[in-house]
Amino acid sequence: MCVDRTSWEAAVRHLYRDAYAYIATGPRRHADWTLDVLALMARTVPDPRGWARVDDAEKAPKRVDDPTWPFAVHPPEYVAPRLKEIDRDSAENLLLALTEGGCTLSNLRYFDESPDELRAMACTVPARYGDEAVCRTNVSKTGSAPGALDFTSESLGYSPMSVFTEDCGLVVVSDTEVGLFWNFNDL
Repeated sequence: MCVDRTSWEAAVRHLYRDAYAYIATGPRRHADWTLDVLALMARTVPDPRGWARVDDAEKAPKRVDDPTWPFAVHPPEYVAPRLKEIDRDSAENLLLALTEGGCTLSNLRYFDESPDELRAMACTVPARYGDEAVCRTNVSKTGSAPGALDFTSESLGYSPMSVFTEDCGLVVVSDTEVGLFWNFNDL
C-alpha cells in the first residue's frame, strides 16, 4: 500500500484527536535504531518528509525546563530491551488501542466510523514505512503469543518510558525512517 501525505496525516489526526498523544517520525540515522527513537523522544529531529507531528504536550509548562517531557530520559540500554518486536497485525490493533488511555480496543465505540473504516486508517499509518518495517512496543498482553498482542485479554503490561503512570506506544523502524506513536495516561 502506497500512502501519501494527505491520507497519512488525515488518519493520524483523526485517530488521535482525543488522545494525549505524541506522534512523530524522524530519519533513521543509526544502525542502532534506539538512538533514533531517543532523538524523537527528545524532539531533536524533524520529519524527513515534512509531514505532520502531533505533540499534545508541546505547550506544557514543564517542557520549558525539560524538552523531552513527558518522556523520561533513559539511555539506549534501558530503552532497547523494553521495546519488543510485534507483528504488523498487532501493530495495527495497537494503533487503534492508542486512540485513548487504557490501551484497549473498547474505545473504538466513541468513533462514528465502522470498525472496518477505523482499521483502514490504522493500516494507512504504518504503510508509510513500507512492508519491511519492524514494529516494536512497550506493551505486553498476558496470554499473547510471541510477537503478537492479544487485545481480547484485559491484562495489560507495559514498560514505562514517561513520567506518567501509564504510557503505551509503538515504534516503527524502516531503513530510512523511525516512527513513534505514543499515548500518555495519568491514572
